[in-house]
Amino acid sequence: MQDTIKLDWFEKRMAVLFFIVFYFIATVNLFAQKISDISSIIGVRDNKLIGYGLVVGLKGTGDSSSSAFTNQTLANLLKNVNVKLDAKDIKSKNVAAVVITATLPAFARQGDKLDITISSIGDAKSLEGGTLLLTPLKAVDGKIYALAQGHLSIGGFNVGQNRGIQAHFTTVGKLYAGATVEREIIYDLYHKKRATLSLKKSDFNNAVAIQNLINKTFKQKVAIAMDPRSLQLNKPKNMSMPEFLAKVQNITYYIPQQNIVVVDERTGTIVAGSDIAIDPIVITQGDMIIKITKRSTMTNLAGIFQKYHAKPKDIIAILETLKSSGALKAKLKIN
Repeated sequence: MQDTIKLDWFEKRMAVLFFIVFYFIATVNLFAQKISDISSIIGVRDNKLIGYGLVVGLKGTGDSSSSAFTNQTLANLLKNVNVKLDAKDIKSKNVAAVVITATLPAFARQGDKLDITISSIGDAKSLEGGTLLLTPLKAVDGKIYALAQGHLSIGGFNVGQNRGIQAHFTTVGKLYAGATVEREIIYDLYHKKRATLSLKKSDFNNAVAIQNLINKTFKQKVAIAMDPRSLQLNKPKNMSMPEFLAKVQNITYYIPQQNIVVVDERTGTIVAGSDIAIDPIVITQGDMIIKITKRSTMTNLAGIFQKYHAKPKDIIAILETLKSSGALKAKLKIN
């Protein structure tokens, strides 16, 4: 090793970040997870809702008269209350056309409240102080599942560079419990004899291991791995489906540690397990010459990098070369 490499401010920050992240991964060893954390039940999921409506009561910050769709919508609304007015004659700036989005949870019931987000789609300057008029919210099937209405909440305020006060994203507002569920999506789990467990990651080994764990827990063959992600679950005769699924999802599964090194080239961040093996090899990178005479681990290599203040870009290059040579006994993922 020649003279110690001098690092600029940014490189020092990246080097420190690397070793902090590495130390964290090396000392934290949490691999136990509930099956509910790594899977879902097919057919039991959230549904997205969307609607188009009007926000009124704005203080001259609404859509301009050039927003034809806003004026036409307002004219149609007034027509429903027996006020006939040509859209071209509407000059108000107190109204804004908006899109409303919400999430309908699984097993939501009539009367349940949903949080909604209201976003301007015209040229309104702000939705602050506005009131959303009654708006139906539909799913992809075109059916109405909820109705939204209420006074908008824009959020907090910030002091800008010119010492003026500006609100966060004034053309987007939140309405907590602003929609009421009107139609339910029925999931008839009680009378079902089978369900499908969908794993979040595809892995044959994990699928078979989870299958065996579930069968061992219930002391009978109730789970069958269909592919790397799907397991068919057959309800025991002495249990209801909700009770069965609750017990399945509460089973603890110890996920085997995966040997992987993750590299973010943009930030210079590297995350690796401490016990990843490295075969004997000689590494030359710039001014660095590193000799590994016997099988070592990433912990030892990290110590060498830290000792000689290796730059993040040099560390990344070395890891890529180690993987190409076969000396690095782990999967290398570069983002």
